Amino acid sequence: MSHLSTTAKRAGWRFASSLPALFGVLVFTFLLMRVLPGDPAVFFASGPSAGKEEIEMIRKQMGLDKPVPEQLLRYLGDIGSGNLGRSLTTGQPVLADLKSRLPASLELTFTALLIALLTAIPLGVAAALRQGSGIDHLVRFICALGVCVPTFVSGLLLIYAFYYLLGIAPDPTGRVDIFTSPPPLVTGFLLIDFAVAGDWEGWGAAASQLVLPAFTMALFVVAPLARITRAAMLASLGSDFVRTARSLGLPPAKVVVTYALRNALLPVLTIAGIVFSTMLGANVLVEKVFSWPGVASYALDALLASDYAPVQGFVLLMASIFVVVNLTVDVLYGIADPRVSVE
Repeated sequence: MSHLSTTAKRAGWRFASSLPALFGVLVFTFLLMRVLPGDPAVFFASGPSAGKEEIEMIRKQMGLDKPVPEQLLRYLGDIGSGNLGRSLTTGQPVLADLKSRLPASLELTFTALLIALLTAIPLGVAAALRQGSGIDHLVRFICALGVCVPTFVSGLLLIYAFYYLLGIAPDPTGRVDIFTSPPPLVTGFLLIDFAVAGDWEGWGAAASQLVLPAFTMALFVVAPLARITRAAMLASLGSDFVRTARSLGLPPAKVVVTYALRNALLPVLTIAGIVFSTMLGANVLVEKVFSWPGVASYALDALLASDYAPVQGFVLLMASIFVVVNLTVDVLYGIADPRVSVE
């Protein structure tokens, strides 16, 4: 009971300490959008040929005619009431746009992270068990290659190989092809919604559309996960409790899995949380290459159109998810390792 109380205190302290950072992100993003080149009023007034009166009217509608401090106070007040503004690009409230697009990004990111973990952990363990061998060098080469190749390059290569040359991948045109009817909306995750509806043909179509973009994202994050797994496994294998387990004559597989790997997974859990948050915000290139209707591509389109509200809403969403993910990792870390305590 005391351990759970300590974990709850730690989580509460971390959440409270993250609130000033969230406020700083809000203010910084707001000010940054105001100093970027381009006038959104000109963009939405049918271009530079629009009349001055039309431009001024749109500026007034957007609140850009007010001083920046007053704009900031109004923006913070709207955020406090749950109003993220309205997108001039889509004509919809930003909160509604983010809600409709976030499941697509989450489904892609969760799938990519699962693929990365299932690949990186065995690679890291194999490299640690065969330190200095050809397997170790091969894993390190794969990690270096994964970091060096940009995601849009690997995505285009996968499309060229599996869609154009081999013809075994579907069109990279979104979450489902044009011949598949979307399922009734339950969670927004197509794999779950298709399964709930019992439409397994649609589930297969959605899964096939998900494979290439998920592998593209996974290739980029396999490297840090494999590296931290290798380093943590080497530290565990050289620890006293592993040497004691080996001296007692325990089977090598039990020593590796039960004693070494179990303790090595704690730092991997921490890195996985950071990687997840990074993937969710940085998958804009993957979403663009595969025409994936996620929040990152939505924010990029808004940025190119100088549409302030969606970009500010996106940054706030990413910052909030980052805080929640780190908080969850802290709680899980405290449960997995009772030695973690509140400072």
